Amino acid sequence: MKNDTTTTLLNFVLTVLVILTVVFACFFIWRSHNARQLQARVQVEAQGIQFASLKLQAILNDVVAYNSTAKSLELQQIIQSAQTPAQPAAK
Repeated sequence: MKNDTTTTLLNFVLTVLVILTVVFACFFIWRSHNARQLQARVQVEAQGIQFASLKLQAILNDVVAYNSTAKSLELQQIIQSAQTPAQPAAK
C-alpha cells in the first residue's frame, strides 16, 4: 500500500460501520420481538372483550325476553338505553 495513514483511516471507518450495523441489527431484532409480544397480548385482550360483549348481549336478550312478560317501565328504559349507542359529547 502506498499510504498507510489512508489505509488505517479506511479500516477504522469500516470497523465503525460494521459495529454500528451489528448494534442496529440487535435493536431491530429486539424491537420486532417486543412488537410480536405486544401483538399477541392485544389479540388475547380483544378476544376477552369480544367474549364479554357476547355475554352482555345474551344477558340483554334474556332481559328483553323477561320484560316481554313482566312489562316493567323501568326495565324498558334500561333496555332502550342499552340498545341505543351513546351519543358523543358536542365540542
